[in-house]
Amino acid sequence: VQLVESGGDLVQAGGSLRLPCAASGFTFDDYCIGWFRQAPGKEREGVSRIDSSDGSTYYTDSVKGRFTISVDNAKNTVYLQMNSLKPEDTAVYYCAAVLGRFSSWYPYDYDYWGQGTQVTVSS
Repeated sequence: VQLVESGGDLVQAGGSLRLPCAASGFTFDDYCIGWFRQAPGKEREGVSRIDSSDGSTYYTDSVKGRFTISVDNAKNTVYLQMNSLKPEDTAVYYCAAVLGRFSSWYPYDYDYWGQGTQVTVSS
């Protein structure tokens, strides 16, 4: 199982980025995906997640209405579309996978992690 994130960049506040998370060694039929982020000096926090059971999606309050998680099964890739970015969104973003039908907000529930991609939002 391997996860590879990309798409991180330096953007101005109000801008957009799309982060792909390319998966190999498994399919999204069996694994749930979570997007997490970690800013310097802060704990890793859940941003968005998607269940394998029925594709239900979830967002932390601070990103609702701005971020969208989606799955492209043909490419075995999960995306995090981030719009209206704010300086407080600055962090390293990680995707993670857990075997099962239902995702979780807790990082320790996840079995596999990507290497992370840096997102920096300037004011």
